[in-house]
Amino acid sequence: MKLTGKLLVAMPGLSDPRFEHAVILICSHGDDGAMGLIVNKPLRELQFPELLDQLEIARSEAVQSVPCLYGGPVERGRGFVLHGSDHAPTEGRIYVAGGYSVTTSRDILVDLARGQGPKEAILALGYTGWGPGQLEDEIARNDWLTVEADPELVFSAADPAKWGRALAVLGIDPLTLSAQAGRA
Repeated sequence: MKLTGKLLVAMPGLSDPRFEHAVILICSHGDDGAMGLIVNKPLRELQFPELLDQLEIARSEAVQSVPCLYGGPVERGRGFVLHGSDHAPTEGRIYVAGGYSVTTSRDILVDLARGQGPKEAILALGYTGWGPGQLEDEIARNDWLTVEADPELVFSAADPAKWGRALAVLGIDPLTLSAQAGRA
């Protein structure tokens, strides 16, 4: 099972409140574990212009609007810019299947501040991580559903409605889901 470039959608029975109704883009998945970014939990206490000011990055009038999200509980002070592959920063870029990239360098923030960054971008603080076999065990336990990652869904407004829209891709009405898992 290769999940890089796919979305994970949290099931109602997932017991960790940090992942309640989470939609996660898997950026890396292999024998060593997995890494992803939550794409539907906005950070209300942080706006992109304020972040640029804190980092002393000058903004032009063409500054892009970039949603700031809670990317996950691991390294919450570390920033990741999730974007399409239409932008090529010089360093700190990881290619993700499906036409996505994740960049960790300051250069992409400067480009966004100047209005020269990627067409679509999300800034995530922190990330989600799983050790070897952990994510596969959680999927087998019915903690997560997997969905193809549609850029329209990934980069649309960062709101809790993404969870329901991600389930709708699978033809699932969230009201029909149970917090109880089972096997036939």
